[in-house]
Amino acid sequence: MVTLDETFEQFEEEETDVHLGSTLSGRKRLFSKELRCMMYGFGDDQNPYTESVDLLEDLVIEFITEMTHKAMEVGRTGRVQVEDIVFLVRKDSRKYARVKDLLTMNEELKKARKAFDEVKYAGETPVS
Repeated sequence: MVTLDETFEQFEEEETDVHLGSTLSGRKRLFSKELRCMMYGFGDDQNPYTESVDLLEDLVIEFITEMTHKAMEVGRTGRVQVEDIVFLVRKDSRKYARVKDLLTMNEELKKARKAFDEVKYAGETPVS
């Protein structure tokens, strides 16, 4: 029979193996800061539980991994292109609308940067 002390000692040993900023599997946390901000923006505490952030990050990583694998199978084998992602989310109207919004915004930002660079370089005069 396992005593409470033995269980607690075992838990302490497992806990010391986990380093800050990594998961139980040893993977580095990539989105913790952003997820904390998003959670706060959606009504969570300003400093949400680390376990909650870790769980959410695991779900995000799993989603990204699955979508990437599916996208690699859909289009050219071994390559992920924007069209592949659009194809995968086409039946989910919310995701599809968000992807389209982000792609449109990206194009507008590219045009704005190009226009800014043209104005910036046009204003410069060669030094004699």
